[in-house]
Amino acid sequence: MIRYFTAGESHGPGLTGIVEGVPAGLEITEEYIEQHLVRRQKGYGRGGRMAFEKDHADIQSGVRFSKTMGAPIALSMVNRAYEKDDSNWPKVMAKDGERGDVENITLPRPGHADLVGLQKYRFKDIRPVIERSSARETAMRVACCSIARKFLKEFGIEIGGHVIQLGKIGYNGWDSVRKAADPLAENGAESIYKAADESDVRCLDEELSHEMREEIKIKRKEGTSLGGIYEIVVTGLPAGLGSHVHWDRKLDGQLAQAIVSTQAMKGVEIGLGFDAGKTHGHNVHDEIIYENDSFKRRTNRLGGFEGGMTTGMPIIIRGVMKPIPTMIKPLKTADIETKEEQDTRYERSDVCALPRAVVVVESVIAPVIANAILEKFGGDSMSEILERYQNEK
Repeated sequence: MIRYFTAGESHGPGLTGIVEGVPAGLEITEEYIEQHLVRRQKGYGRGGRMAFEKDHADIQSGVRFSKTMGAPIALSMVNRAYEKDDSNWPKVMAKDGERGDVENITLPRPGHADLVGLQKYRFKDIRPVIERSSARETAMRVACCSIARKFLKEFGIEIGGHVIQLGKIGYNGWDSVRKAADPLAENGAESIYKAADESDVRCLDEELSHEMREEIKIKRKEGTSLGGIYEIVVTGLPAGLGSHVHWDRKLDGQLAQAIVSTQAMKGVEIGLGFDAGKTHGHNVHDEIIYENDSFKRRTNRLGGFEGGMTTGMPIIIRGVMKPIPTMIKPLKTADIETKEEQDTRYERSDVCALPRAVVVVESVIAPVIANAILEKFGGDSMSEILERYQNEK
């Protein structure tokens, strides 16, 4: 089964990733990985770091002649912020020597990992928590998970996401989103992300995109931040991935865990989600039909899942991202040394990272779905798995 690990700090020398469990014979290149890293760095409302940080993941092991070898794949990514000529980060993040005159960061930001991380690990300085809990880590997550995306692509499974609400600006309900996204999904979910990428807020609706940009401008002037809601669609899935027999084998639950484990995510809904609780059963459940020698659903209001298993319909899953806790206009906090109330310290940040977060969430769900494929059709090489997949479809 595929699993991955990341290591590194936001302003350290770089990030490292290890991906294991990838079958032999999968074609993967640095160029393929980079296309999703580039996508992650785009989006209106981004902070200053994106102006110079050009992410590239170097494949260090596990790939030969552009094909995986079944061995662990190691990736490395340089942090340009650390390398800048005027950077003080080599001193602040030094791995050897004495602390010297490096400043203690003692003002925890509300809504961030700062205070709880300090309490957990008994630091006297918040800097170690800031560095590891930073969303900078998601750059390596995208790199690692792009390998799983490429694996899924071999089976015709595609992932695509788009923004459906930013702050108070968004679509008017489920049907209006379906009208925008479903025609694109018929050509595969990548059609959704390619269309969304044409908007700098990753919204499929041109008028809403304009309103979202204006909302970001307003909140930037006010010195605050914005979150929102995105939708991820997965197409090309067979029925029967996941299982109803144990709680931890339910695929929808695994996907929800992967999303909420991503920085700043506060909730997940599948299909109609919370709106399903506001109406009656005839408006929620998808009628079953039989046509062209297979069972299908007349609608997809349950988002491609029944009993924790895929139905063969596209997965439709939504997540909510909270506003970023680092803001120009400060909130109040208590100094960890003096215990006195003060304004929070500003650490360079975005006004709204929601458009970029869509790419991260597209990525982190890929290994979960890839493992569901491996569980059902598994083998040690791509040719073996593809053969089993074709025979059982």
